[in-house]
Amino acid sequence: MTDIHQIATALESQDYKQAAQLIKQLQKESPENPWLQYYIGRYYELTNNLEKAQTTYKKILRDITNPKIVSQARQGIQRIETTQNNLRQQAIETAKNDPSSLEPGLLILEPVTPEDKPAAVQNISRIFKIDAYTTRMQLQSRGWRLYKTGPIGQLRIYGQELLKAGIPVFWTTLADIQKIQIFRVQHFQSLSSPTVVCKDSLNRLGSIEFNWSEVTQRVEGLLPMFIEIMDYSPNRRTDQFRHKEITQDYAQICDLHIPSRNSILRICDQSYEFKQGVDFTKISAAIPALPNQKNQTSRVKKFPQIAQSTTRINWNRLLEIFDRHLDVTVWSEFTLFADTAIDYTHMLSKIKSHVEVDRKSETPWDPLFQLYSALAFLRNKGNRE
Repeated sequence: MTDIHQIATALESQDYKQAAQLIKQLQKESPENPWLQYYIGRYYELTNNLEKAQTTYKKILRDITNPKIVSQARQGIQRIETTQNNLRQQAIETAKNDPSSLEPGLLILEPVTPEDKPAAVQNISRIFKIDAYTTRMQLQSRGWRLYKTGPIGQLRIYGQELLKAGIPVFWTTLADIQKIQIFRVQHFQSLSSPTVVCKDSLNRLGSIEFNWSEVTQRVEGLLPMFIEIMDYSPNRRTDQFRHKEITQDYAQICDLHIPSRNSILRICDQSYEFKQGVDFTKISAAIPALPNQKNQTSRVKKFPQIAQSTTRINWNRLLEIFDRHLDVTVWSEFTLFADTAIDYTHMLSKIKSHVEVDRKSETPWDPLFQLYSALAFLRNKGNRE
């Protein structure tokens, strides 16, 4: 019969091959031995399989009541966390010596399902050394969260550790975002061989011909349009008015991503020339739907309350055309993302928005959309190193 002390002796003498054989024998001979799981975890820990070791120790805390074994498992978890923290700090220090690792970057946390949330809370709290309540409030079941900014080398290390823990994240640099070419579409000249008249980043007017098959995804969003009003302030001792900015309307914006050209075609209802080029009021009804979109409800019918707006009708018909020509992913959770990133004003000030909306003053909402669309673009290209 295999003795549990034989396993302990083999591990202490670093004879891991012998320890593995003894563990297998004990699993067959005495699978109910309460110390077996602990030494399995200890074996994983000593052979640097820290994830499996941690999982095994946590299973002990959940399933075993023997106080000595539970105490040893807790100590094992603490050792692993200390080792992981040391390895992370060593990696961060090493990254500081690489100039490319010092480039400004962003770490994006993707949605976490309710069933995965408890484990995600535990792992994020451990990695970033923050309390569970704060972590729980930051996790989202829908939309992305701008979770952290800083040197990309450091964010990459955190991101890789989060991915190993099963938490969906991705990261990128501001430099990668700025490399994407943005063309502001003025109007479509043709739909059969799609051709757009557009402006580049230097405001030069030209045209681009492309194929619908080159478009891999769309990004849609609403940009608030503000007006300033005089607002009475009841909290003051004397009757006084103050300037207050409120949302009057929303500009609708849609990006078509063409990664093969490292380009985005940006279309905004505030700047699109509906009186030029293709007449959507005449052509939209004649375009056949894609097979999986035959029963799609008209966007115009979805919004009867805005039927009086010609621009809005034309915009909805333009999107209907995209629906019928493009069977691609549509990213439409811009507002959810913006709520998590709008306070990063210093970073947003470094991002050129490429948005043509007539405003009296700058707003972070325009660079926020540029950021959201660029992140979707880069994520699609695989910016999860």
